[in-house]
Amino acid sequence: MRIPRIYHPQPLAANTDIALSDDAANHVGRVLRMGVGQALQLFDGSNRVFDAAISHVDKKSVRVQVGAGQPEDRESPLNLHLGQVISRGEKMEFTIQKSIELGVNVITPLFSERCGVKLDGERLAKKTQQWQKIAIAACEQCGRNRIPEIRAAMQLEAWCAEQDGSLKLNLHPRANHSINTLPLPVDHVRLLIGPEGGLSADEIAMTTGYGFTDILLGPRILRTETTALTAITALQVRFGDLG
Repeated sequence: MRIPRIYHPQPLAANTDIALSDDAANHVGRVLRMGVGQALQLFDGSNRVFDAAISHVDKKSVRVQVGAGQPEDRESPLNLHLGQVISRGEKMEFTIQKSIELGVNVITPLFSERCGVKLDGERLAKKTQQWQKIAIAACEQCGRNRIPEIRAAMQLEAWCAEQDGSLKLNLHPRANHSINTLPLPVDHVRLLIGPEGGLSADEIAMTTGYGFTDILLGPRILRTETTALTAITALQVRFGDLG
C-alpha cells in the first residue's frame, strides 16, 4: 500500500512523538484502519516532508513518532492566484481540488452580478473552512508540501482592484489574445474565472479598467469549472512546470 501523506498543522521536528490532528487521526485510524508500527509521511506546509511511524492508536487519537525531515519542493515557478466566482453545488469544490493539483497558490472565492450562490455570515465561514480542508486533502494526494491559501470570499470589483504586480487575465470569448501569445517571461498571474452565466458587460468593462488582459481559450464554450482548469493547465504549460 502507498504510504499515506498526512498534513500536520503545527511545525514538525525530528525525533518527537506527537498527536495527529482530529481530522488526520480519524482518517488514519478509522478510514485507513492503520495500526502501531505502520509508516506515514508528514508535512507541515514548510516544504519539508518527515518520515513517521504510528506509536499509539485508540478510538479518539493517533500518535506518531516523527523521524528525519528533508526538503521536497514541488511548487511551480509560476505563482497563480485564482479568482473564482462561486459556483453551485460540488462544482466549486471540484474547481478548488483540481486547481490545487495543477499548482494554484491562492484561491479567492468571488461574488459577482450573476453569481448563483447566496452565502453570508456563519454559512460562508463554514463553507470557507470546508474549502480549506479540500485544499489540504488535495495537497496530501498530489504531493505538494505547501498548503495554498483559500482567502475569505469578496466582491469581484474589490478583488480586481488589488494590485500585486501580477499579470491580470480574464477569459473572454471575443478576446484578441491567447495564452500562447502572451509575452515571456511571466512568474505571477491573477486569473479571473466568471460565473456560469458569465460576467456582465459592465463587469468586463470594469476588469479592463483595472488592467486585466482579455484572453481566449478556443472556439468552444466551456463550463466555468472546465474553463478554470483548462486555463490553469495552459498557463502552467506556457509559464510553469507542465509539459
